[in-house]
Amino acid sequence: MTRRTVAVVTPFYPPRVGGVERYAERIASELRDSPDLRPVVITSAPGRRGEVQIRDGVEVVRLPRLVTVSNTPMNPLWLLQLHRVLRRHRVELVNTHAPVPFLADLAALVAGRRPLVATYHSGSMVKHSGALDPLIRLYEAHLLTRTFRRADNVVAVSRTALGHDVPGARVITPGVDTDTFTPARQPWGTTLLYVGRIERASAWKGIDVLLRAFALVVAQEPRARLRLVGSGDAVEDQRALARSLGIADRVEFTGTLATKDLVGAYQHARALVLPSLTESESFGMTLVEAMACGRPVVGSDIGGIPTVVDDGDTGLLVPPGDVSALARACLRVLGDDELCAQLGAAGRRRAETTYAWPALTDDYLTLFRSLLGPERPPSPGARRTAGAGQEP
Repeated sequence: MTRRTVAVVTPFYPPRVGGVERYAERIASELRDSPDLRPVVITSAPGRRGEVQIRDGVEVVRLPRLVTVSNTPMNPLWLLQLHRVLRRHRVELVNTHAPVPFLADLAALVAGRRPLVATYHSGSMVKHSGALDPLIRLYEAHLLTRTFRRADNVVAVSRTALGHDVPGARVITPGVDTDTFTPARQPWGTTLLYVGRIERASAWKGIDVLLRAFALVVAQEPRARLRLVGSGDAVEDQRALARSLGIADRVEFTGTLATKDLVGAYQHARALVLPSLTESESFGMTLVEAMACGRPVVGSDIGGIPTVVDDGDTGLLVPPGDVSALARACLRVLGDDELCAQLGAAGRRRAETTYAWPALTDDYLTLFRSLLGPERPPSPGARRTAGAGQEP
């Protein structure tokens, strides 16, 4: 059987850590293991030199970036490079991932007559502050809308993500590997955990609110600790804030963790905290990872977080940006082992029944096959796939 190639186009890809990156990686791995489909990942390179590599059995084409504007990598040459990569790899279907603009939108343009599945991972990215908001509004109102119209299918990761109301759109949430992210018999301890980007462009993640709330927590529970897992250009900013609040000795910045260590971080935490401030947080993959590990979660009542967390059942919800309310919720889980056990057990059940990956990725494979239809003869002049180490 000839395996038909699906291009998974995402602005960033592991080893960079993030919800979009893990989502795209899971789709690519399922395509890799499929008998009739195969993936090629197209993403941006960390520098100005592109490369082709094999990562976990998946070919990853990293296109060189020229500039990065507010977390958006760009290069006008990508238009031609995408044409070449799609032709060289005999790509028959394109699956784009956003909200980071430009690469996904160019891929939608270059896809031509190939079927296009546009996956969108966020609510509006408007930050309600700063000079970029008018440009973001313009992009979401026009270019993104055009990409959605071009797509054969739009997939939203939640009912709060943009694109969920496009006619024919479907919701396929992020998932979790419940065989990897598992509960462990660990004492509850006193460590609160944050996992995610620590970037100036992602200030909507609310890490400053978490640090201010944690200062209130420490005043009542001196044994409490806060562990921040992630990296980015705002790490030193947050370190400075922790010092100014007098809690630097209670806050640990670990950087990015490999999967095994990340699972351990969840298992040893008292609770995961996701203090996001805007609807940009359309889901929160770290929530379901912590739930799969049997740990309570505390999240903001905004965006897609309330679709994942049932307040008082699988976790606790607080108003976004409310430092005092966040501190009270953290103190509540720190002071009640029985509540932690109840929330953790309910979260694990939810992860197993609703967010286990196999059923979710099966939806993707079924969608891809339905759009590809019967196999066609190869197009004239198509060339063999480039090997690892070649320039894209």
